[in-house]
Amino acid sequence: MEEAQQVPSRSIQEARYRENLSVYEHILDDIRSRVRDCLTKAGLFPTFMFRVKSFPSLFDKRIHLLRVARVSGKKPMQVSDIIGLRLICPFIGDLKHIEDEIKGNFKVLEVERKGAGRSFKEFGYESTHILIEIPAELRKEARAVDLSVCEIQIRTILQEAWAEVEHELVYKAEFSPFDEPMKRKLAALNANLTLSDMLFQEIRDYQHRLTSELARRRTAFVTKIEGAIDSMYPDRPLPLPRPPGAQEQLLRMQSAKTIDELLLEALNAHNREDYTRAIEIYTFILAMGPKKEIKAIICKHRGMAYFSQSRYEDALEDFSETLALDPRCYKAAYYRGVVQCVKQDYLRAIEDFNAALEIQPFHFYSLYRRAQAYYHVGDYPKALADCESAIALDPDEEMLETLRRMIKAKLAF
Repeated sequence: MEEAQQVPSRSIQEARYRENLSVYEHILDDIRSRVRDCLTKAGLFPTFMFRVKSFPSLFDKRIHLLRVARVSGKKPMQVSDIIGLRLICPFIGDLKHIEDEIKGNFKVLEVERKGAGRSFKEFGYESTHILIEIPAELRKEARAVDLSVCEIQIRTILQEAWAEVEHELVYKAEFSPFDEPMKRKLAALNANLTLSDMLFQEIRDYQHRLTSELARRRTAFVTKIEGAIDSMYPDRPLPLPRPPGAQEQLLRMQSAKTIDELLLEALNAHNREDYTRAIEIYTFILAMGPKKEIKAIICKHRGMAYFSQSRYEDALEDFSETLALDPRCYKAAYYRGVVQCVKQDYLRAIEDFNAALEIQPFHFYSLYRRAQAYYHVGDYPKALADCESAIALDPDEEMLETLRRMIKAKLAF
């Protein structure tokens, strides 16, 4: 009789669940909004999934916890995932960032890394499960429905895919493979997905480093352009001499690297203003016979390095080669126009800026520099028209206001 009294009533619990469901949903929606806000502010945009645990799953879990408690002689544990969020992101590196943001914005009670203890021979899904305390503003409402925590799961897209497949093949079907070949196949599949996650992250890290180097290189190049065109006496640094044997050593080091590694190294040297080394590496990449589109990119970068050394004829040759390889590269046309301006060949510069604007009609710098070129050849109406167009794109550029005043002064005569 005592045993029967301890058996939970399914009908009573289901009725209570239905009474509480709207409160569960409201609290979950509020927490979801808070999590999304804090991640958005941090520049993180995972895919959100969320749910209130269905009553059949909730009841089964409570029965399981009661069974465990009876065997262990301890007090039954509460169900920790009545409400839950799942955050799915493309890359492994995002998992740590998201976890840190949650820790910084919520009271974290527990972090569990599912699958972390498995060997490479085992299969099973990986996921980070975080238990957070219900925020203080919602606690009174949560206490009324006996709710104290919310579970947040964090996974990559591939971890989510594996979890779904595993759920269907193993958990849902109540099947555990005993056949060794089948177990090996599942372990191999899981390992492939894990390796894919790692490779995606590696590629992303490379892209971030490359983007950072390119941004620094562009900033330095714009500064050089301004110095060469906008000042009367452009700075003309001489190439740094190489110590004896340095060229041979460099070639030996480069021969063992991929084009991606070499490009990153060249950009790094470029950004350190070691233009001589950057040019050596760019030249080495070109000697490897890369594909046409890669060759165009390398020629453009080498032309920029030549420009930074004031080797204007070499820069012109590389920018022209870039356009021959990639006629749609408006930046190469613009850069060639800049070199022509430095050489004070303004008519050719205008032709190059025309070519750049034909490809990219709203390129601010091509309009700006063409306005300057028109000014130098005395075509003040066209100079003013380009100046006004450039101002429409960037009204805060002070140099444009100065140029416009100079043009209007000429037109006033």
